[in-house]
Amino acid sequence: MTQIALPLGWPADPRDDAFLVTPSNVRAAQTLEHWATWPVMTAILTGPRKSGRSLLARIFAAKSGGTIIDDAERVPEAQLFHAWNQAQEEQKPLLIVADAAPPEWKVKLPDLRSRLAASPIAAIGAPDDELMRLLLAHLFERRNVDARPDLIDWLASRIERSHITVTRTVDALDQETMERRKRLSINLARTTLTEAGLILRPQLALDLPLFTSP
Repeated sequence: MTQIALPLGWPADPRDDAFLVTPSNVRAAQTLEHWATWPVMTAILTGPRKSGRSLLARIFAAKSGGTIIDDAERVPEAQLFHAWNQAQEEQKPLLIVADAAPPEWKVKLPDLRSRLAASPIAAIGAPDDELMRLLLAHLFERRNVDARPDLIDWLASRIERSHITVTRTVDALDQETMERRKRLSINLARTTLTEAGLILRPQLALDLPLFTSP
């Protein structure tokens, strides 16, 4: 699936010009885009940290006129309960953003737990191959770091498949190129990321020669 910039058509923040859509998050984006079909006026958006879930939530609020409760696990359950009821009374969509949905999210208040169980879930998954490459390219471009396609492919096949690791990888390489005043290369990336512990150990074998001289 190709990149779709701003699937809901609204730049939520001038610094965030796109929510990148691939198979790993397309169902979440579609669920929020079609909020009028929800069985209740509240949904739960879940996803890993740095997955763009807050950006997607802000786009949703701007397009739907709804409200957001972010980091919901840190919000008093009584407040969430009243917000859920208010959304139904006013017929104004509410999006609750959390790390995970119940039962993984341990909700103690029975009435809130039953209401959340009736709410649709929009889940952002771990990044797929396409999103790994798109995120790396997008973040390097925002930092004005020249990262060639072969370097992007090399990184995507060697770092952990997670949003936060992509961010840490770009942070580390951006800092290294600024400090050394060198162009980003595979050799520089290999050294920097190995020292930072960001390259997966099984993949290191891919960089070693098949045969060695006696």
